[in-house]
Amino acid sequence: MKLDLTIDLLCHEANLFALLESQYHEITLHGVTDGKAIGTYLEHKFQQYLADKYSYQRGNSAIGVDFPDLLVDMKVTRINQPQSSCPFKSARQKIYGLGYALLVFVYDKTDNSDNKTANLQIMHVIYIAPHRTADFQTTQGIQKILANEGNVDDLMAFMQERFLPVDEIEAQQIAEDILRNPPEIGYLTISNALQWRLQYKRVIEQADQIDGVRRVY
Repeated sequence: MKLDLTIDLLCHEANLFALLESQYHEITLHGVTDGKAIGTYLEHKFQQYLADKYSYQRGNSAIGVDFPDLLVDMKVTRINQPQSSCPFKSARQKIYGLGYALLVFVYDKTDNSDNKTANLQIMHVIYIAPHRTADFQTTQGIQKILANEGNVDDLMAFMQERFLPVDEIEAQQIAEDILRNPPEIGYLTISNALQWRLQYKRVIEQADQIDGVRRVY
């Protein structure tokens, strides 16, 4: 029987997979520059690697995350600009986090013109717990306002200054929630767009220095 996959086992296997993949040369990726295609390749390969060993629920686009029973989504990004897109659900995600964890694979790709193969050197694998997936500047600003005895009006003005995609009614509801339940500091940079744009430089720098931001590889 296959073992049930846990977050600790997922991180352990991500480390082993990154080591193996960094030594592998793939014909189908030679000359490929499309980051989405490379991400899909790596995600499918890691899923198959895990499926041979473990029992777990595999995600799909309808579910929204790659490991729904663990509430973990896998992201793949290149080292020169470590970022990816993420479905927008609510402005609250920027304050309280995405609602799930991230397992981020950061690679550097090189092509070998002699044998027409490509190598994905995995530079980092970072696990970001759900409570650390909010936006750094937003959550840090909120904590400063609270430390200075800020009220609902102060928080609403801050959200307006940060161009959070909320109307006045929702902003007031969020401000009242913040006073009752202050958010923890997040370590992503989340840019406003039709989809959130997540940037990972800070978590790469802060991995293993912050509770909830773990260097896997």
